[in-house]
Amino acid sequence: MFRGKLVVIGAGAVGSTTAYTIMLSGIFQEIVLIDINKNKAEGDALDMSHGVSFVKPVSVVSGDYTDCKDADIIVIAAGAPQKEGETRLDLLKENAKIYRSIIECIMKHAPDDVILMPVSNPVDILTYITYRISGLPKNQVLGSGTVLDTSRLKYMISTTTGVDARNCHTYIIGEHGDSEVAAWSVTNIGGMTMNEFCKYTDRCSINQLDEMYIKVKNAAYEIIEKKGATFYAIAVAVRRICECIAGDENSVLTVSGIFEGEYDIKDVALSVPTIVSGSGVERILEVPFSKEEMKGLRDSAHTLSGLLREIGF
Repeated sequence: MFRGKLVVIGAGAVGSTTAYTIMLSGIFQEIVLIDINKNKAEGDALDMSHGVSFVKPVSVVSGDYTDCKDADIIVIAAGAPQKEGETRLDLLKENAKIYRSIIECIMKHAPDDVILMPVSNPVDILTYITYRISGLPKNQVLGSGTVLDTSRLKYMISTTTGVDARNCHTYIIGEHGDSEVAAWSVTNIGGMTMNEFCKYTDRCSINQLDEMYIKVKNAAYEIIEKKGATFYAIAVAVRRICECIAGDENSVLTVSGIFEGEYDIKDVALSVPTIVSGSGVERILEVPFSKEEMKGLRDSAHTLSGLLREIGF
């Protein structure tokens, strides 16, 4: 049963912006911020609380792990930030250690039906680690995955074609990071493939597809170089995932889910089109991607599986 309580662990740029974005949405009645820096969490909660008269009724407070009790969703945004010149995979060992400690603390107080959502990087590996350590069913653990990457690609297609991004249908699959794959074979605008749309409208060129994909893959690095971190768009992406769960929408998003044989992949977390409902991951969809895209998806899984083995998972 939905209780209307969200806990955000980590009051850094991503965590605090996520909490603020969700506060504005009116999805939850109670938002709790937890951070090792208690003053930061208290300050953020107080700052947000001063604006509650402008939004739907909501309580925003700081707390500790005991507040995980009765939570519907726990968003884990804690961890070491990605530094300029550092890949997401470089963060693995440091954040894996941080996550082990966090998950153990959460599960002392969290209900059995809580949904855990890692958003820190490398998100796919941390999603799988969360699943293993928490002991929760696989549907209750999902990462933000490539929901943001997919939105970035929709934006790129929109700016190239002049069509509203909400009407550009596409997916980024695989890892949220260097080995991610653009699923051009199922990309469409108004039911037309990209090839058909470009020929029909003369607004774009098939040669621009690789350029868009590269921009998406390097987007985080560009933003980090310019301003030090990414947090606005990921906060909106997490809000959208929470909205799907809270509303039991059965919407399709490219969250990072636990694979147990889908696409002949298992024991790893990756992103593909997935039905997201009130119970978390309702179903991972096995989409008929092209052979090249399938190879890219499996190569991505192989890369992440190797890294998981290196750290004992």
